[in-house]
Amino acid sequence: MPDTPNNDALIHDTSAGIERLLEIMRRLRDPASGCPWDIEQDFDSIAPYTIEEAYEVADAIARRDWPELEGELGDLLLQSVYHTAMGEEAGHFSFQSVVRNISDKMVARHPHVFGTESRDKSAEQQTADWEAIKAQERAGKAQGGALEGVAIGLPALLRALKLQKRAARVGFDWPSTTQVIAKITEEATELVEARESLSPAEVEEEFGDLMFVMANLGRHLGLDPEAALRAANAKFTRRFEAVEARLAALGKTPAESDLAEMDALWDAVKADERAGKTTPT
Repeated sequence: MPDTPNNDALIHDTSAGIERLLEIMRRLRDPASGCPWDIEQDFDSIAPYTIEEAYEVADAIARRDWPELEGELGDLLLQSVYHTAMGEEAGHFSFQSVVRNISDKMVARHPHVFGTESRDKSAEQQTADWEAIKAQERAGKAQGGALEGVAIGLPALLRALKLQKRAARVGFDWPSTTQVIAKITEEATELVEARESLSPAEVEEEFGDLMFVMANLGRHLGLDPEAALRAANAKFTRRFEAVEARLAALGKTPAESDLAEMDALWDAVKADERAGKTTPT
């Protein structure tokens, strides 16, 4: 990477846009005068932060916290700037080439907006067209296998869903939810048997099989397994916090209670939710 004179004016120009952030990153990574921590980082060490920031964006959206979302989007943008800075240093790519690549891709994948195709089609047809264009792109990259290109680093539940969708496109799929539910029963039975007679590694394998089929059931029902589990997490959090609040009203903490009492309070919270009552906080 060629030497570039420091641009202090740009660093402190609060009205500047992306060029200011690019200069900040360049200075942080400068081997002679940059931040020691930033200089030491590489793609592998930064990748976990990138994933974490993406989840924090999703969290802010779920909470409808728009000021927080503004900050989280900035944090996520910084991750892209970080990776492109390292890519430029190694001669792989630059921020501008990354921007050009995604811009070209968006234009190519939206011929009904930027080309001559008609916009007079359903969202479902547009989705099908999008997948067809992506398939053509994969073919151009000599990705012959149906499952090639599904990122290994995706969260396991999301990757399971993408693998199943890819397999379904070439006909490897159950024709109905009835067969998926039957497979869930089969896998649950195998898990019980494994727990009683097999090694921990084999139990883990059977548990993974059951989770994989559960993701497939969500797909067949037209549900997003990740969104469904996220909602279940939120519901559990809400109800358990209500149990804690009711215990606090009795002068207790969960550690000072027992399962029977907390179970009874849990059922009371559920009943109040169904009746539309507000739980005490």
